[in-house]
Order: sequence, then structure tokens, then C-alpha cells
Amino acid sequence: MAEGFNTARSSSLLVDKHVEYIKSLDKRQDELEYWMTEHLRVSGIYWGLVALKLLDRDSALDKQQVIDYILSCQNTDGGFGGHHGHDSHLLYTMSAVQVLAMYGALDRVDGSRVVDYVAGLQDAETGEICGDEWGERDTRFAFIAVAILSFFDALPRLDSDRIVEYVKLSMNYDGGFGSGPGGESHAAQVYTCLACLAILGRLDVVDRERLSAWLAERQLPSGGFNGRPQKLEDVCYSWWVLSSLRILGRVHWADCSRVCDFVLSAQDPDTGGIADRPGNVPDVYHTCFGIAGLSLAGFEGFPLKDVDPVYCMPVECIERIGLQSWINNVPRSWSQEKLEDV
Repeated sequence: MAEGFNTARSSSLLVDKHVEYIKSLDKRQDELEYWMTEHLRVSGIYWGLVALKLLDRDSALDKQQVIDYILSCQNTDGGFGGHHGHDSHLLYTMSAVQVLAMYGALDRVDGSRVVDYVAGLQDAETGEICGDEWGERDTRFAFIAVAILSFFDALPRLDSDRIVEYVKLSMNYDGGFGSGPGGESHAAQVYTCLACLAILGRLDVVDRERLSAWLAERQLPSGGFNGRPQKLEDVCYSWWVLSSLRILGRVHWADCSRVCDFVLSAQDPDTGGIADRPGNVPDVYHTCFGIAGLSLAGFEGFPLKDVDPVYCMPVECIERIGLQSWINNVPRSWSQEKLEDV
């Protein structure tokens, strides 16, 4: 913990502080941390914009300046890098597409080039998705590829059956999913796999009972969630766990009131922003997923916008571009159960 850090906890959402914190991030160019995180610039804008959108304060950023910057990060291969001159990667391509979609500016980018780039990262033999031209593989990239192509109504460009098989092979005895076949179950990977299957309409392959129980067990006495057994709680899992439970129609299996208390306790009352846990230094990543977690948890202390549990964008943005929102959607075979919080 930084010396002198204010550990006073707040029971309210420090909206104005968080807005100022996010606005200040691009003004810290005299700090080493700013340059060390250059490769995350595009994703940082996405995290900040999601938080501001959910707070209904997105006017805090210069819309045209952000759009122009994002477009400048597209490379000749159709993908986006994390900053000017950086190699293309699916992670940053996803963030770029999401930012443009939230601003209603997808028509500013040549979608066919983006689609060609993403489709070209599927291994023709295994069906797995690579994160970039160097071949890194991970269940995250399966979700990202499917999500990006859904924005451009181009899912047929992928071999979806092979993707589903790859995701199934990454499912473990506890019902969870890892980063690939044989990988340890992890809440963030669970989200990516569930979101991928949700978009493809293949949630039938999930062991709903076992996975729901595993996710519910991630909540600790503090109210926060950890990502796997025997680990500390972390604000970002307020998103990874609750989004997964929402997709499964089981948000009511978590104590959402205590989730909200934990997220609020991790706010910095001096600078704004939310940290991974109380007393630590805030960052835009945890600020985004903390606020998104509050939205999913039904936080009543401030009128947050509804967040879509599959795309991690405001529901209104998803619906505006013609995609199906998953905020209240569960497979028909599960619809007979009383879903108290759905």
C-alpha cells in the first residue's frame, strides 16, 4: 500500500471523482507508467469509455478525437495495434471495434478488412484462433474473434463448429473453463467461453449446474470474488463472475449487496478510480470492471446504465447496432426456472 494512501471507505459511488480520474489519464505524460503502458492505449480508452458510458458521462471525452485516434491505430493487415505503430492483435482489434461501436462510428472503418484479418487467424487444421500472426492461442481469442465478426454480421467466415469443439475441450471436471485444453479453470476464461458459446447459440454444451456452483463459490467473506480457489478477491472478478452468472441466469446465486460493498470499498476517495482491492492504487481497468460489476449487481445508489454481460458494453449500444442483448436472455431449455434477478 502506498504511504499516505487514504483508506477511508465510501458507501456511495464517487461518480465525479471517477470521471475526473478517467479524464486525467491522458494528461500524465510526464509519468513513467504512462509510457510503460503505451501498448495498452487502445484498450485503456475502451475501459475508460465503458465506465463513462455506464455512468452516463461519456461527454467527458472528446468523441471525435477518440475516433480519429482509434482509426489511426489500424494497420494495413486490417487489424488494430495497441497504439500507433504497434503490431495488430485481436485484443486491441476488439477494443477498437467496441469503441467505434459505442460511438456509432463503425461505418468509419472498412469492415471487410477487419473481417479478413480476424478470419485469417483461425487455424485451418485445428479450428483454434490465434491472437496474432505469431500464433498465440487461448480461449479468449475464440470469443474475441466471434464477437468481432458478430459486429459485422460475418460469423459464417469462421468455422464455428471447430470453435465450439475447442471450447468444449477446454472445459474441466468442475464445470469451469481454462485458457485451453488442460488449463486450470479461471473465472475470466469462464466468461470468454460462455460469451463465445452464447453468441454462437451453443450454451447447450455447458454443465450449467456444476459451473454455476463453481462460480458462486468464488465469493469470499469480504463480498468480493476470486478468480480461482485459494486466491485473493479482486474487483475485476465482480465482472468476470457476475457476467458469467448472468449468462447462466444465476446472478441470484451471489450476494450482490456484498459485491457492491466490496467494489465501493476499493474506490480512491482522493483521486477517484477503483483499485483491485481496498487500499491499493486505482487503475482504469479495475475502474471499468468495478463499475460494470456494480451494474450487473443491481447497484441502487446511482442510476447506472445496464451493461450487456456478453459484450461488456451498455445494452443501449448493443441494441442500437442491431445485436441481441444478453441482459435478460437465457436458453429456452432453462426458461422454466424462476430467475429471480433476471
